[in-house]
Formats: sequence, C-alpha cells, structure tokens
Amino acid sequence: MAQKTAFLMGNQAIAHGALAAGITVAAGYPGTPSSEIIETIAKNNTERIHVEWSTNEKAALEVASGASFAGARTLVTMKQVGLNVASDPLMSLAYIGIKGGMVVVVADDPGPISSQTEQDTRTFAQYSKLPVFDPSSPEEAYEMIFDAFELSEKYHTPVLLRPTTRVCHGYAQVQLREAEIHVPTGFSKDPKWVIFPRLSYENHKAIEVRNPKIGEEFSSYGKNFIEGTGRLGIACGGISYAYVKEALKEFSAEITLFKVSTPFPFPDALALEFLAQVEEVLVIEELDPVIERALIALCGSNKVESRIHGKLDGTTEFSGEQSTETAAELIAQLLGEASSSLDVEEDLTTTARGDIPVLPIRPPSLCAGCPHRAAFYAVKQAAKGHKAVFSGDIGCYTLGNTPPLDMVDTCLCMGAGITQAQGLHIVEPDALNFAFIGDSTFFASGMTGIVNAVYNQTDITVIILDNSTTAMTGGQAHPGTSKTLMGTTSPHISLEEVLTSLQVGLVLTDNPLDLASSISTVTEAMNFEGVSAVVFKAPCVQLFKTALRAVVDLDKCTGCKRCIHQIGCPALVLGAGKVVIDDSLCNGCGLCLSLCNFSAISLTGGVCS
Repeated sequence: MAQKTAFLMGNQAIAHGALAAGITVAAGYPGTPSSEIIETIAKNNTERIHVEWSTNEKAALEVASGASFAGARTLVTMKQVGLNVASDPLMSLAYIGIKGGMVVVVADDPGPISSQTEQDTRTFAQYSKLPVFDPSSPEEAYEMIFDAFELSEKYHTPVLLRPTTRVCHGYAQVQLREAEIHVPTGFSKDPKWVIFPRLSYENHKAIEVRNPKIGEEFSSYGKNFIEGTGRLGIACGGISYAYVKEALKEFSAEITLFKVSTPFPFPDALALEFLAQVEEVLVIEELDPVIERALIALCGSNKVESRIHGKLDGTTEFSGEQSTETAAELIAQLLGEASSSLDVEEDLTTTARGDIPVLPIRPPSLCAGCPHRAAFYAVKQAAKGHKAVFSGDIGCYTLGNTPPLDMVDTCLCMGAGITQAQGLHIVEPDALNFAFIGDSTFFASGMTGIVNAVYNQTDITVIILDNSTTAMTGGQAHPGTSKTLMGTTSPHISLEEVLTSLQVGLVLTDNPLDLASSISTVTEAMNFEGVSAVVFKAPCVQLFKTALRAVVDLDKCTGCKRCIHQIGCPALVLGAGKVVIDDSLCNGCGLCLSLCNFSAISLTGGVCS
C-alpha cells in the first residue's frame, strides 16, 4: 500500500505523529511556539481521544500522569517557560515513572521571538535526568514521536521532545504511518505509585544505572549519525543541523559531520567514534553548550586531543538563533577561508538594499479597538495625580507598557503581577498598587496571588482584563469561556464569583469602552481599603467584529491630536494636519469619541457581524 503524505507544519506533524502513535489523552496549555499541536489533535479527534486545554501546564502534566498510570499513551504540550510551571510534577514523575508511554513536548524559542526567556530544555532534561529528543525538521519530529513513545514504555519514564520555533512553524512533506492502537490496560494498585522518600532514594539509584544504558542505546539510534570524512569536524543538533547542511553546500573541503538528535543521555560511544576521526571540532548549536560540554568531557575522560570550538571559547554566541548564514560564517572561520558566497543577512531596519527602502521601526502595539487600551486609559485617568505603580503580567496586555499608555511598570511571569504588587505595597504603603491580569492567566496562575493578598491583608487593586479568550496565543478557550476542546459546554466559571468566594473585599464589573463609567469604577476600587478588583469585560477584537467604524468631521477637527497622544490607537493617523481614521484598522470601539473635545469623531456603520 502506498504511503500517504501530507504537507504539514512542524506542530501539525507532531500532532499527527501522536495520533498515529495511539494516544488516549492529550493535554496542554497554549504558548507560542507550541499551541498548534493540541489544536491539531482536537481538529482531528475521532472522539477516541480526550484532548483538553488545561488550566496551566502543571495541571496538564498531572492529568496526563494519572492517565498514564492507567496504561494510556499520553501527550503533554507546552512552551519552554511553561516547563517551569510543570517542573514540580515533572521532577517527581521522573523519579516515580509512568506506565503508559508519556511524551512531553516542550517547544523552545531561541531568539526569543515571543517569550520571556531563552532557556534550553536540553539542559532541563539533564537536570531532571529525563531522555530528550531534538528534531531538526518537521519530518523528523513526526518520526521521533514514535521513537519517544517506545523509549518511554521500554524504560517506564516520561520522555521530552524539544522542537524549536523553526521546526514548530516550518512546513514539510511528511510521510504518514498507519495509526497504531494502544488500549489502556487499566490502573493496578501498587505502592510504587506513592512517592515516599525511601522509594525516591531507590529510584534515584535506578535512574543513574538506567541513563548510561539509554546513552549506549542512543549510539546506535538511526537519527544520531556521522557523515562525511575529514580531519575537521562539525557537531550539531536540532535545527542547527539543517543550517549546517545547507551551508556546507558552499564549501568543497572535506568535513566530518556529527548529528546529535538525543543530547541527553549523550551517545558517548558514537561521539568517541567521531572524535577519533577529527583533530578539530566546531560545535554549532542554539542556546546552551550542551553538545559542546559533552564532547569536552569525553575528550578529558578518554584522553582525546581533539580541539573543541564553540560557545565556551567564544567562537559562537550563547544567545539567539543560528541561521544558514551564521553557520557559513563559522565554517569559513574553521576552514580559514574568507566568508562564503552566502550573504549574511543584513539588518533591514538600518540598511537599504538597492531600490528597497529602509523599513521603518514598528514598535509592537495593542490592536486598534482592543478593549485593554480603554481599560489601561481608565486606570491611568483614575490614578492621575496619585503615587501609583502598575504591575503587568504575561499576555497581549504586556503591550500596555508602550507609549502613550505607559501602564506596565513591572512584568515578570504569569501570575506574578498580583504578588509583585503586594511586595511593592509592603515597602511603599503610601502608593496605589494596581495589578493587571488577563482572564486566562487569572485561571492559570492568578488565583494563588489573590488568596495571598486576602490572607495577608494587602491593600491592592486587581484589574482583570476579561476579553473571553486566550488572545495572545490565538484565541484558545479557558475555564471562563464555557467551552472545551471536546466540543462540550461546561459550567461557566464566573470571575466575579471566584473573587467573591476568595473574600476579595470589593468586586466591581464594567465595560472599559464606557470611559466615564470606567474611571468612576476604578476610582471606587482604588479608594477601597483592602483587596479590591475590577473586572473589565469586552470581547477580543480579533474574535468579535463589528461593522461600526469611526469617522472624522474634518470641519470640526482642529488637529490638536489629543486622541492620538492620549491612547495611541494605530487606526488614528494624521493627514493634512487633521486626524483621519484608517478604515482598514478601525474596529469601531468608540474610545476616541470620548477623547475629542470638539465632537469631531462619530461612529458610522451598523450591525454587528
């Protein structure tokens, strides 16, 4: 039978691999660059699989662990910062083990393109003592899913799969396999599922015996290999392998290439075989020097005299992405040649090419019509003249830090805005302390901070920006939306009722696009002594479109630009000294109407679509 092929994004390839590998449960929390994996599984679900957006990454892993204990194959997805949230159950699960195969996909974000950190999951694999696969392409990611599940069940351990952004969002033709069927065997009561100290001690010893065996097995794993010949060597893994392969087309010199697809446990025997063939090695990898350190350790312990170049001797950069161009530059240095014929990418923000004009610098901005802009502006007006600190959080609304709003003074990680506001207020009780958080983030990690504030009687005001979705990652549902990925309707979990049940002293709700009312509501909340909360409700403009548009009466517009300077909406632009509305951007939110002192702006259009 001819194999089916499909043109898939890397994340779609991972999802289809998991479906074909016979998973019973898939759980995750959205986060770029990993979000499309769960969405693809939900889209292709035949109702055999339980798939869910969990409240956060910790919950997702714990749900999957229970299913695995009952013998089900399970997939868990998250981005690299989500692994920090899930690290508590993962570290314990590494010791206690699993029954049904478990693959934890953690998508790393070198660059970073949309993350707070550049942390490297390969290093976390070493720390947690868990095996990790590092695909170099969407095709390889698809195939590695099957290998990872087999390894997981062979050694009764969770296995990490670490694609990076370019693998997650790249596209390739993938050969699809026939789906496997794995029927869960059920849960059997056994003391081994209860993590007591004595059990952890014994299991730790077993892990230290097991991992060298896995490393030995990885030396004969088909996706770890040596190719080419020559006394000069390059070691690489993940997407860097694809960059090196492309760059090597520009060189005629003989080079021995070592591809590392399983950076932990390291394939020592294969690496020694590589080192025996080369005198000098260039290691090209993104983020941490994982392969480089492993090769240096092998040289030291085996008295191998190969010289290793990489991040530790300053040859390559610790931070950011690699590319074909940077790989070519590094290979040219290794060969002692001038730069290859490949053009190193220029910074298009500062350099024009031929007739192409220099690109303008475009700072990120909240969408035109975003209700968060109105909420930030209302708080700014209410707090005007007061000593106030605004603690932000992770989401679209982090962009509230940009001018002219300037409403995010701190931002650390998900949920930290509420607790940071508490810390700030302890030191400076004469200040007003506001904490902003989105509805999805509130359920993910905000409630703990609310409990802490109520328990410790801290005087802060929490502003919840409820746009009825997880907007930053593409509009996923969450416990406040009453929808699940299984297509069912769930009980609506009311933010106000949760806040009230947590004994928040004052809970108010308003529409942020009603500016006068919003300012009054915030004023009442910030004057309340104790923990107060305002829930600003208005849907995300990316999910809810209207036919309304703002228009400017040019006879009334004086060109004062107050509307532009106060809220910075990208739909407000200047033309011939007067303000005009970019109709392609305007969503008819009407906030600008509230700001015009000359009644020059009005709404036109009509019915919601």
